[in-house]
Amino acid sequence: MPAPQRKHRRGGFSHRCFPTPQTAMTPQPAGPPDGGWGWVVAAAAFAINGLSYGLLRSLGLAFPDLAEHFDRSAQDTAWISALALAVQQAASPVGSALSTRWGARPVVMVGGVLASLGFVFSAFALSLLHLYLGLGLLAGSGWALVFAPALGTLSRYFSRRRVLAVGLALTGNGVFSLLLAPALQLLLDTFGWRGALLLLGAITLHLTPCGALLLPLALPGDPPAPPRSPLATLGLGLFTRRAFSIFALGTALVGGGYFVPYVHLAPHALDRGLGGYGAALVVAVAAMGDAGARLVCGCLADQGWVPLPRLLAVFGALTGLGLWVVGLVPVVGGEESWGGPLLAAAVAYGLSAGSYAPLVFGVLPGLVGIGGVVQATGLVMMLMSLGGLLGPPLSGFLRDETGDFTASFLVSGSLILSGSFIYIGLPRALPSCGPASPPATPPPERGELLPAPQAVLLSPGGPGSTLDTTC
Repeated sequence: MPAPQRKHRRGGFSHRCFPTPQTAMTPQPAGPPDGGWGWVVAAAAFAINGLSYGLLRSLGLAFPDLAEHFDRSAQDTAWISALALAVQQAASPVGSALSTRWGARPVVMVGGVLASLGFVFSAFALSLLHLYLGLGLLAGSGWALVFAPALGTLSRYFSRRRVLAVGLALTGNGVFSLLLAPALQLLLDTFGWRGALLLLGAITLHLTPCGALLLPLALPGDPPAPPRSPLATLGLGLFTRRAFSIFALGTALVGGGYFVPYVHLAPHALDRGLGGYGAALVVAVAAMGDAGARLVCGCLADQGWVPLPRLLAVFGALTGLGLWVVGLVPVVGGEESWGGPLLAAAVAYGLSAGSYAPLVFGVLPGLVGIGGVVQATGLVMMLMSLGGLLGPPLSGFLRDETGDFTASFLVSGSLILSGSFIYIGLPRALPSCGPASPPATPPPERGELLPAPQAVLLSPGGPGSTLDTTC
């Protein structure tokens, strides 16, 4: 009898030497700390977002030099960022799966090294194919390993202030875009595109220390061991949940129109008669409105005055309507005009789109529970990439067929409105027929929007009924 006990202790000791991500920290807290080290994680996620999406958005400044050096067209060089974005978003579930199995910390640190190597490799490119492989495939794969694990880890640290923390992290995109764009232009003018890519590789390597700050956090409700099967590791079982399936379909449709202004807002302003500086101002005010709204919406959404699914549907609809206005508003004046009507429409669009962004990730823990938030974040990124890859090409096709971007923005706004309409099927997206009495502090480890077990057992509608069908 003593021998099996000693064997069991050795087995337990071995398990503690190689802890799973969910059990790596002791003692286990009662719930998300809603602060403390969580703000350090928020700062790390802010930098990770900026060094991935912010850098990707600024990379286009180097494309004219690349096109001239390799004697290729602008369309050929545009595939560099298209491939990087496609790989980054489509492979995000892989980053989430690795994070679920090994923890976010090592996965993000490895992703930072891969992204940095992609820039270093591209600095010695002899053809455009080398840039496709270096920046598109290698750097894109590195970015796929950093964003979803970082944002998922951040969501685990917060409950009451979760949307604010996510909004703070997502502002890294805009802030780093404003900082990196002039810095990259200075590097290109001083060192050429090869030297600029080498220095960008050094800058991107800062993703690795940011990943080191993502300390694992064990929470009640975490599984005792990470999933073993590939399907479970990727989180594909989440699609069997009705609420997440509704959210996934709506998000894929929204993604079809959400990224069109990123690509075609400036050309649309030029088509409307504005000059280069006027078009740049339109893009700038939309970006500033987007960044500011992410923080403000996150702060207000955390007050709990309105359920997050309802805010998601409302601000998604406002974003679609904003794109309609951007597409229809005329510009008064010529190239020397600042285009007041289009500026106002761009500000309205930026405010609504910025308010929508943190809600997409802030609502996830309520839909899938805190234990599945990392996997769900990766799946959401993949779904948005599907729409993002189809939306801009469709917008360009409509521009070629009609001669301007009016139809492009109308179709993009319609896609976002369709996705927002689907969000109405989420729990608590519509006002309840009767008086609602949600708990003051919802159980984040379960998901406050998931049906309570006792309600499912007692509901006359059967096991598929939820608290939202009591009316």
